[in-house]
Amino acid sequence: MQTTTRRRLTTVGALAATSVLLCAGPAFAHVTVDPENAAPGDHAVVNFKVPNERDDASTTKLEVDLPKDHPLASVMPQPVPGWDVKVTKSKLDKPIKMHGEKVTEAVTKITWTGGEVKKGEFQQFPVSMGELPEGTDQLVFKALQTYDDDEVVRWIEEPKKGQPEPENPAPVLKLTPDAAGGHSDAKGGDAAGHSENASAESGTSDGGGGGTDDTARVLGVAGIVAGIAGVAFGVLAGRRRGA
Repeated sequence: MQTTTRRRLTTVGALAATSVLLCAGPAFAHVTVDPENAAPGDHAVVNFKVPNERDDASTTKLEVDLPKDHPLASVMPQPVPGWDVKVTKSKLDKPIKMHGEKVTEAVTKITWTGGEVKKGEFQQFPVSMGELPEGTDQLVFKALQTYDDDEVVRWIEEPKKGQPEPENPAPVLKLTPDAAGGHSDAKGGDAAGHSENASAESGTSDGGGGGTDDTARVLGVAGIVAGIAGVAFGVLAGRRRGA
């Protein structure tokens, strides 16, 4: 009886551990933006956060496509030590106005190369951008992450409301009026001010709301596992009393 009980408890523990790995793992693997929210009409410093999810390869390239349906008139990447950056501009089908002036082209892609994100590390790539559009509630940035073995992970799937998160979600910046302040500058600001904000957030420390979201996910998974374990112990105790 004791041997059977131990086997059942071992099985329950293994299933619980597997659930934790399956549910908590993906939360740390995506290419994301920090902060996750900004105010329409503002300028903001947005960090593209790139974790290295491989144990046997390093990330050596990041390509980020900026949305063409909602172009940004001003886009300025902050230099990242050890990385080269290339900014690609394209002609706009419909010119936009910024500070009373007509803008006929905009940045549509940013590419970082030459550096390395090793196993167990992440890197942030800060970009000052604005004015953020007012005709949409989000900006989707499709990203390609390349490893030194030439594998390319395509973070290009747009999350849909009310649906499960896709396997390779694209980084999304939510645009909400109550997000003004902090990283934003309603009057546009200057490049130096944005650069100072980005400097404070770049590097190897985790900033913004990403840590809070990850903690919430882990605590939620831990609660589920505890519930499973409680049910298992209740069943086993009932069988002992019946015996």
